[in-house]
This record gives sequence, C-alpha cells and structure tokens, in this order.
Amino acid sequence: MDLKRVAIGYHRNSLIMANRFYEEALKRKNELDMSSLRPYIIRFINRIDVLTNQENDAVADEALLISTLLQNYTQKFL
Repeated sequence: MDLKRVAIGYHRNSLIMANRFYEEALKRKNELDMSSLRPYIIRFINRIDVLTNQENDAVADEALLISTLLQNYTQKFL
C-alpha cells in the first residue's frame, strides 16, 4: 500500500507525502525475507530503490505497477 500511496502522491504532485511513503516502502522492503520469494518478484522489489531517479510521472507509473504486481503476488502465494 505504501507504493500505491507513492504513486498517488506523485500523480497529485504532493511530493512531501510521496517521499514519506517512499521511505516507508523502503523500510518494508528491508524487512522482507528475499529467500522465500520468486525471482521475478525480487527483480521488481529491487526496482523500488531507483524509483526517485526518474521524473514524477515515471515514478508514479512505476510505483503503481510494482504495487499492483506485489498485491497480486501476495493474494496468490501468501
């Protein structure tokens, strides 16, 4: 959900909110046990680190994509 909020924040141009939830998403990423995840999900999770190196619209799109993929993965496999 943090990544979805990042996407909404960047889309609305609310950078303070988006950055706060981005920090939360990074914390959650560091709490994950990567050994129990499938390789394609690990590749998407690792893309979270480089989100802020892009323009706001690209960050919003990428965050929403990763958020949706992770949500679908957790509903199916966890």
